[in-house]
Amino acid sequence: MDKIIIAEDLSLSYNNQEMIISKATLSINSGDFVIITGASGSGKSTLLKSFYGALKPLSGELIVGGVDLHNITTKKKNFLRRHIGIVFQDYKLIKEWTIEKNVMLPMIINGFAKDICQEQAVRLFGHVNLTNQMGKYPLELSGGEQQRVAMARALAHNPILILADEPTGNLDDYSSKLIWDLLEGSNTQLDATVVVVTHNIPSTIGVKYRHFEIEHGDVHEIS
Repeated sequence: MDKIIIAEDLSLSYNNQEMIISKATLSINSGDFVIITGASGSGKSTLLKSFYGALKPLSGELIVGGVDLHNITTKKKNFLRRHIGIVFQDYKLIKEWTIEKNVMLPMIINGFAKDICQEQAVRLFGHVNLTNQMGKYPLELSGGEQQRVAMARALAHNPILILADEPTGNLDDYSSKLIWDLLEGSNTQLDATVVVVTHNIPSTIGVKYRHFEIEHGDVHEIS
C-alpha cells in the first residue's frame, strides 16, 4: 500500500528552541482514516500544519504525497496543496466573497471551467444542506454553517488528502454529525486519505480508523 505521509525523526518548533514535536516517526497509508488526539497545546495542530507545508521541519524527514517538505520550494508547495483539502478550526472563509465563490476557489485555482465549478458547488451545497444560502456571505451564517461551507470548500477539488483541524470543536450536534459523515464518506466513497485532529472521537464513528496520540512531543499510535 502506498504511503502518502512519511515522517522519520521529525522535530517541529516555532522558535528553534522549544520543541513541540520531537523525533516523531510515523507513516500514513493512502486510504487511511487517521485521528490524532492529545491535550491542548500538545502539538496536534502543529503536526497537521507541517503536513501541508505551513511549518517547515526543524529536523528529520517529512514526505507528503511524494514531496519532501524539508527543502520545499514555493512552486512545489503550491502543487502539493492543489491535491489537499484543508478544514480549519476557524473556517478561514473570505468574508468579502459569497459562500458559493468560497467553495469554488480551489477549483478556480486548479483551472476548472466556470460552469464545472458552479455545478460542483451546487452539488456540495446539497451535501452540506445549505443550498438555500448560496448567495449569502460568511458573516451572515452561524458558526456551524460556516464550517459546513469550509468542509464543502475542502472537498471541492476532489483532494486525495483531507486534513481537518478540530473541525467540530465549537459546533452544534447537527453540524458536527454532518461534518463527520462527510469526512467518513470522503474516505469510504472517494478513497481520500483523511487526517483529523480532535479532542473527542465520536462514539458513532462508522469507519475503521487509526489513532495517534501526542504526549510531551512524542507521537505514538494506539492499537
